[in-house]
Amino acid sequence: MLFVLDKRIWFPDPELAEPDGLIAIGGDLSVPRLLAAYRRGIFPWTADPITWWSPDPRAIFELDKFHVPRSLAKLIRKGAFQITIDKAFREVMEGCAEPRPGREETWVTPEFIEAYTQLHKAGYAHSLECWQDGALVGGIYGVAIGGFFAGESMFHRVSNASKVALYHLVQHLRARGFELFDIQMVTPVTRLLGAVEIPRVEYLRRLKRAIQLDRQF
Repeated sequence: MLFVLDKRIWFPDPELAEPDGLIAIGGDLSVPRLLAAYRRGIFPWTADPITWWSPDPRAIFELDKFHVPRSLAKLIRKGAFQITIDKAFREVMEGCAEPRPGREETWVTPEFIEAYTQLHKAGYAHSLECWQDGALVGGIYGVAIGGFFAGESMFHRVSNASKVALYHLVQHLRARGFELFDIQMVTPVTRLLGAVEIPRVEYLRRLKRAIQLDRQF
């Protein structure tokens, strides 16, 4: 079932989503609406028009089962990158929006960059950055509520920088007691690193518990 949103900040039951996960259209990308969406297990995917999704199944990383391939472990041990958190949020989003071979268009549009930058200023969106010789070469950003983190997108300008960023993000979330790391949908890269799919009903149950936890990113 497809719902049309108005000026009120509300979302329908995500279990009513279309088979492809589309649940609603319209509304805006304000901080209150974005927070309401994530708390319901819903996320935006396009800005014109604004579309809202809750796919079934849902992809996650089990934080204690993140797989580190041997080559990646070797690179991490070498310390080839300098890691920071929340030092270049907007720049990470802009990196995620850059065209790449085989992907000339991106869903990370200027509207999304502005909306999530406001979410970052409100303390809910965060980034982890990879640097090399003073240059930003990779990173990942997402949304944190309680003990829940929704990974939105990552990028690299140097080979494997995004994988290193993802590894350090997982370690960061584990150290701070987060319980749910949502990545929405599996890709070949995330599957290699241990991403799994769970039924939406299980995801929503775990989300409800995670957002009630008192955690600091």
